Amino acid sequence: MNDKYILLASCKDQVGITNLITGTISKYNSNILHLDHFTEYEPENSEEGQLYLRFEFEKVDALKAALENELEQYNIDYELFDSSVNTKIALFVSKEDHAFNEVLLRVERGEIPAEIVCAVSNHDDNRHFAESLGVPFYHVPSNEPKDKVEEKMLAICDEHEVDLIVLAKYMQILSDNFVSHYKTKIINIHHSFLPSFIGANPYKQAWERGVKFVGATSHYVTSDLDEGPIIEQNVVRVNHRYDVKSLKKIGRHVEASVLAQAVEYHVLHKVIINNGNKTIVFD
Repeated sequence: MNDKYILLASCKDQVGITNLITGTISKYNSNILHLDHFTEYEPENSEEGQLYLRFEFEKVDALKAALENELEQYNIDYELFDSSVNTKIALFVSKEDHAFNEVLLRVERGEIPAEIVCAVSNHDDNRHFAESLGVPFYHVPSNEPKDKVEEKMLAICDEHEVDLIVLAKYMQILSDNFVSHYKTKIINIHHSFLPSFIGANPYKQAWERGVKFVGATSHYVTSDLDEGPIIEQNVVRVNHRYDVKSLKKIGRHVEASVLAQAVEYHVLHKVIINNGNKTIVFD
C-alpha cells in the first residue's frame, strides 16, 4: 500500500478513455497494479453511458502532474490519492459501544488502513475504550444549544485535521451547517427497519410485527436524514424463535460489521458518488 497511487475517475463513456489513462501511466514506466471499470446506462437511454474507473498504479516522479493534466484536458472528473497517506478518522459515539469498538479495533489491528485521531461523544461511557488505545476522547455534552455543541465538535475535528467522521451510533442529528463542512465525508449506520419502525425501541416494534430479517445500512450523511448515498448493507434471517433481546444482539453484530466495511471501502478509495445520491463501490 505504500508505493502506489489510486485514481477514481468518471466521465461520459466514449472510446479511448481507458487507453488515454493507461497510455499516460505506461509512458512514465509505472506498472498498473489493478484496474476496474463500470459503465452505467440510464433506463431510457441505452446509447449514452457514464464510465467509472478505478486504477492502482506505482508511484513515479512526474507522473501525477502529467496524469492530472490529461484528465483535466479531457474534462474527466477525478480524485487521485497517495496510498501512503492514511485517512484521519474522528469516531463519534453516544452510549452503545458495538459499532465504535468494531471500527476502533479493526483500525488498531491494521485491517482498515486509517488513523483514528480522536473520539467525540455526548456521553462518557466509551472513554476507557478509546483511551486504552491511546485515542484522545472528548466529552461534548448535548445540553447546550446545538450550534454551540457543533462549534466545539468542529473545532476538535479541525485541531486533529480530520478527513472522515464516522458516526458509530452517535444518537444526535447533525445540522446542515455541520454536514456542509464534511460533505460526503461523514458515514453513518442505521438498522434496516427504517423507515418502518422509527423512534424508541425499534426492535420491540419489529418483534411485535414478526420481522423475518435484521439488517443494517451504512451511508454518507446528507441534509436528508438517513437518506444519503448507500455504501454497504447486509441482512440476517431471523424467525419466530427470536425474542427482542436476540433481535437486538444480532442487530448489533450486523450494524458493527456493515459500518466497518463501509469505512474500509471509503479509506481504500473504492467509492464514487454518482449524481449525488448513488454510489459505485468497487469491491
